[in-house]
Amino acid sequence: MSNILKIVLIFFSIVGCSLNKNSKFWTNEKITEIKNENIKEIFVKEETTSLEFNPNLKISIYSKVINKSFINNYDNNNGRINYSGNFENKSKFKFSKIKNFHQYDPQIVFNNDNIIFFDNNGAILKFDNNSNLLWKKNYYSKSEKKQKPILYFSNNKKFLIVADNLAKYYMLNIETGELQWIKNNSAPFNSQIKIYKDKFFVIDFNNVLRAYSMRDGNELWSIVTENTLIRSQKKLSMVILDEKIFFNNSLGDISSVDINSGELIWQSPTQSSLIYDGSFFLKTSDIIADKKTLYFSNNNNQFFALDINTGTVNWEQKINSNLRSTLIDDYIFTVSQEGYLIIIDKSSGNIIRITDVFKNFKRKKRLKIKPTGFIVGKDNIYLTTDHGRLLLIDITTGTTKSVKKIDNSRISRPSVLNQKLYIITDNSIIKLD
Repeated sequence: MSNILKIVLIFFSIVGCSLNKNSKFWTNEKITEIKNENIKEIFVKEETTSLEFNPNLKISIYSKVINKSFINNYDNNNGRINYSGNFENKSKFKFSKIKNFHQYDPQIVFNNDNIIFFDNNGAILKFDNNSNLLWKKNYYSKSEKKQKPILYFSNNKKFLIVADNLAKYYMLNIETGELQWIKNNSAPFNSQIKIYKDKFFVIDFNNVLRAYSMRDGNELWSIVTENTLIRSQKKLSMVILDEKIFFNNSLGDISSVDINSGELIWQSPTQSSLIYDGSFFLKTSDIIADKKTLYFSNNNNQFFALDINTGTVNWEQKINSNLRSTLIDDYIFTVSQEGYLIIIDKSSGNIIRITDVFKNFKRKKRLKIKPTGFIVGKDNIYLTTDHGRLLLIDITTGTTKSVKKIDNSRISRPSVLNQKLYIITDNSIIKLD
């Protein structure tokens, strides 16, 4: 057998091809790709104007504005916040720059007329409403300070609970900053902190929900939802209702747990199809709730409504957002990553109106802009972006009324205290009247 013939036979045996028309190697016919429905987007950036839906529809909202503090409203995010500022004055609370601040979504703590935050060395700072520093406390060693700890807070007006991404958690007297106790966990934390009666709750990087005693910090119970190497790309969230705690993990699963015993009631793996590929990029929004339903979304083009008693999916809508939504009357307000304000009927999941709030940005710029968070005020929606802008949007029409430059890079979701709007940058808190 000639050497050429041997080479030809070896080639065919390796590639496993045939000479018929079904072999794509031997034909010029175009191969048709099977598209995955899970990655289909409802918003095509090249056709922004045509994708508005009922843009002229005016939304009538009947609920009264909420006069309680922002931090209490933040728990479940129901209703409008009593804020209607005009941004006439601007001031700053300055601190040392926080490394990778945009990855952790830190939040301000409000205590009476004071605000509490931290700097990049783990120092806790308490300011009065005039930007004066009341106290500064740091309970980290020299080596821990070099790791640039990220702190999460919760308070019950008397005590401040702190948990961090170094696996420490501790409690301070909120008036003086005096340390009450300090403990270490087996893994760093990456979630909101919720206080309920004499307990507080926090989730670590191993997807373990832990319940601790306020009195001494001792662990009361814990529950593992999924032990995985996949780390959440966004701070995890919790909602407490009717002696139950509802929370998400790094895979996007939603769990319901008895708040006293730690017993699992149900778990809904709504997003677990993404395990080990898409989960590395999954960003799930904070959970919000009313008395019957949990609502949340993700950056995989999914928005869910779950029955609060069973965890079953009441409806699912294709919306690409990882922002905390707001629930008002029969409406859910959310903003997609493409810059669309979307209003949803909470019972059916039907979209009522889609408004392009980024339409005034130049085409090349808008493709790079992402919203970072919003709140619904008395008459307007206040939306922040990752290029440092604050948008003022009419709550009734969805029209963008003005755009204010706050910073040159990412800014946080707004917070409100005493008719002042607070926005976090990587080295300051900005207060707007």
